[in-house]
Amino acid sequence: MAEQVVLKMERAGVRLDKFLTEQRPELSRSHLQKLIEAGDVLVDGRQRKANYKSRGGETVVLTLPAPEALDIVPEALPLSILYEDADIIVIDKARGMVVHPAAGVTHGTLVNALLAHCKDLSGINGAIRPGIVHRLDKDTSGVMVAAKNDRAHLDLAEQIRTKAARRVYWAIVWGNIREESGTIKGAIGRSEKDRKCMAIVEGGKPAVTHFHVLECFGTYTLVECRLETGRTHQIRVHLTSIGHPLVGDPKYGHRASPFAIRGQALHSKTLDLTHPVTQVPMHFEAPLPEDMATILARLRAGQRK
Repeated sequence: MAEQVVLKMERAGVRLDKFLTEQRPELSRSHLQKLIEAGDVLVDGRQRKANYKSRGGETVVLTLPAPEALDIVPEALPLSILYEDADIIVIDKARGMVVHPAAGVTHGTLVNALLAHCKDLSGINGAIRPGIVHRLDKDTSGVMVAAKNDRAHLDLAEQIRTKAARRVYWAIVWGNIREESGTIKGAIGRSEKDRKCMAIVEGGKPAVTHFHVLECFGTYTLVECRLETGRTHQIRVHLTSIGHPLVGDPKYGHRASPFAIRGQALHSKTLDLTHPVTQVPMHFEAPLPEDMATILARLRAGQRK
């Protein structure tokens, strides 16, 4: 059964899609834009475009379609579980595992594995992404959290939106980063040259990445990255933009990797959040995967010679 939500646009000059994102942070802006386009959002009884700007005082009726029947097959796949309780499950995702089903990928995803392992997952993100609060790229390994119920999902989504949840990544990149630390700013959107890639583009979504160099090896650098925003491929695009693409990156790398790694050398190392129910601060850390640990051991051995 569809759900109707009545909201008031008190402020003037606010875009309709931005207003809805502020009011319903558990729903992505792109999802809300699709609902607007489909006529599921009415402003004072009239259909408007996503870029409609409020005059102030209008009534918005948002109709959320009933969830689609869930026909994803649970699969008993190996999961590296860092923590689990009645509300959340924290996973060390393996490199090569897709987070949720998409076009052409219906099996072998983290969602398939979670459905086999958990009795319940939150349904806020729709039928193909139950429990998924945030994503990692297929070839990015490391720590991520999933929600077992809608209450936990809403709280975790808000923590990620407001940056209260902190994520730190480790990456091995080409070249010697000379600065000890720095900040990369560049709006990210679809590349005009290749629509399957992201790029720093005019009119893209604002993106900020803070980095700190951990070790230099001359030809390579181990760098820690902290995200201020969470755009698609953000770390990969930003580090490439300063001349230091990730080792093994199939989309943004500029040469073949001499190391045995499938995909980019990027790992979600730590995640700090507040438990959505108990409100207790929590810290999770995923050890480096074997492929990245092997690369670092080889680079360190080369330095000692």
